[in-house]
Amino acid sequence: MNAVPDEIDSMLRDAGIRVTQQRRTVIAALVQSNDHPSAQDVYARAKLVDNSVSFATVYRALATLADAGIVQRIAVDDGPARFEMAPETEHDHLVDVDSGEVLELASKELVALRSRLAAELGYEIISQHSVLRVRKLKKS
Repeated sequence: MNAVPDEIDSMLRDAGIRVTQQRRTVIAALVQSNDHPSAQDVYARAKLVDNSVSFATVYRALATLADAGIVQRIAVDDGPARFEMAPETEHDHLVDVDSGEVLELASKELVALRSRLAAELGYEIISQHSVLRVRKLKKS
């Protein structure tokens, strides 16, 4: 996603959230991310754009954006939560337990299997997200 300021403002308004420069900056930092940054990482990136932004403001903005469904919070065991813009397609995450790296795992087959299994039990999946803790295989 490569959101422009007008799109960011619309995103916030559509979610019923007041548009502020700090929220714009936080969203822009996430949109430009090629990784899954922690709140501290988002703060450092936002600070490069707007020196007046505080960590508390970034933290509150991330919580508000996650509650509104604009941002997805990824829980990583006892490590810091990671964040990404809410995905357009359902996907899971692999978390390397040794390095802390977070990778996306997109699989249409996995989404279809979950839907089929839920339907067999009489349910419809509203949303799904799994975090798989992984370790790189050692080469032999």
